Order: sequence, then C-alpha cells, then structure tokens
Amino acid sequence: MMSRLLPPLLLLIAFLALGVLDVASAQTAPIQGLEKLTPEERAIAERNLERWQKLTPEERAHALENYRRWKSMTPEEREAARRNYKRFRQLSPEQKARILQDFQRWNELPEERRQELQKSYDRFQRLPPERRERIQQRFGQWESMSPEERERVLRNQERWRQMSPEERERLRERWRQMSPEERERLREQRQQRRGQP
Repeated sequence: MMSRLLPPLLLLIAFLALGVLDVASAQTAPIQGLEKLTPEERAIAERNLERWQKLTPEERAHALENYRRWKSMTPEEREAARRNYKRFRQLSPEQKARILQDFQRWNELPEERRQELQKSYDRFQRLPPERRERIQQRFGQWESMSPEERERVLRNQERWRQMSPEERERLRERWRQMSPEERERLREQRQQRRGQP
C-alpha cells in the first residue's frame, strides 16, 4: 500500500540509496514529483539523472534490467537483497574484489552451466544441516591440501570408480570389521608412505 502512495521517482530514489541500482529510468524533461521530495532526496534524484545521462546504451539497458528484476521481487527477496548488500558493504576491499570477480565469472558462464550449478546449490541447501556441515568441512580440507595431495585424492577416486560394486563392497566390509586402532594404524602407515608427519 505504501508503494502506491509514493511517486515512482521516490521508489527509484530508495533503490539508489540502497545501492541496488545505479539508475532506473531516463528522463530528460524535469522530474515529476520532485517538489514532493525532501532536499536530500531531490539532490539524489538530480545526481542520478546526470549519471543516467552519462551511461552508455548497454549500461542503461543493464540498469533497466536490474530495475525490472527488483520490481519483480517479493518483499522478502527485496529484504534479503538489502541485507546482502549491507553485508557486502562491510567486507574488506579484498573480499569485495573476490566476490565481484566470482560474480563476473558467473555471468560469463553459459546459461546451461549456470542452471546446472544453481540446481546443485539448491540440492545442497535442501540437505540436512549436519550433511551440509560435513561437506563444507571436506571442502575446507580439500582447499588446505597441497597440489600433490589433491592429485593423490583424485587418483584414488578414479581407482574407486573403476572398481566393480563387489570390490567396493569388500573394501567397505573390510573397513567396517577393523577396530578403531587398526584403522588408525592404517592411516598412519599411509601417511608415512606419502612422507607426511
């Protein structure tokens, strides 16, 4: 109801103040509803009109696409976007740069790959919290490995894939029958063979 009472320009100013859009629409004529704004809001509107006029046609198209996306969001999605933007602004310059770089790589992916990754992410979010935590721990372990250790893990995974289901089951059963002490001894032997402490 509140959004119906506000002129469209006031909505645009709110979006710009949040940093969600650079600009929302081009107007070369005087801005309608400007007289209803506070002096601060009027200054923002005028400043962004100049920015809009300086944008290339591609940048304007991108800004309009963002504006339309924002308009199509539910109130909950908008609130989540505001929170995310607020968190982003609190990051260090290095963290921001990494996120922007990752976002650029995401945008450069083919649509099919993005959909595939989005489905994987959605599946991950539906997992029980303990399972998600275990996956994140394993990923942390993976990231902390040296290139040689990663190569060894990938080779082991490939050997596992090449085994027959019967061979895999025999190894699992053998592992289950080992005592905790035997398992630990086996781990230590493997580490010694790899030259690890």
